[in-house]
Amino acid sequence: MIAGSCCCGGISFELSEPPTMMAACHCSRCRKVGASTFVFVRADTFRWVRGQDMVQRYEAASPYKYDRCFCSRCGTALGEPGGGESFPINANCLDDDPQVRVHFHEFVTEKPAWYDICDSAVQFDGHPVKSEE
Repeated sequence: MIAGSCCCGGISFELSEPPTMMAACHCSRCRKVGASTFVFVRADTFRWVRGQDMVQRYEAASPYKYDRCFCSRCGTALGEPGGGESFPINANCLDDDPQVRVHFHEFVTEKPAWYDICDSAVQFDGHPVKSEE
C-alpha cells in the first residue's frame, strides 16, 4: 500500500499498486497550485480512506484538461483523484515512496528562469506528443 494525505490529515487515501508514471509540469497553473510533480494512478488501485467530503473542485477552463481538487480545510492541492480510469494526483500528497520517478517534463517553455531541471527525463515544450509507430 502507498498512503497519501493532505497537510491537515483530514483527507487520506491509499494506492494498492504503484502509480503508472510520474511527470513534472512546468505550466503556470500547476506551479501556482503547488502540484507540478504528479503521478498517474489507475482508478481501480485508488481508495479513499477518509475525508472525501472535504474535497473541493476547481473546474478547468479551456485549454486545460484537468479540474483541480484540493482540501477545503488546509488547501492542499490533490490533483484530480477519481477523474476517470486513470488520473493524475499530486505526488507531494504521497506519504510513501511511489516507486516511480519523473518520466518526462511538460511545458518547459513556461518554466521559470530560476528553476533548473536536474534530471535526464525527456522534455516537452507543451503536452507530450505520442510518437507514431
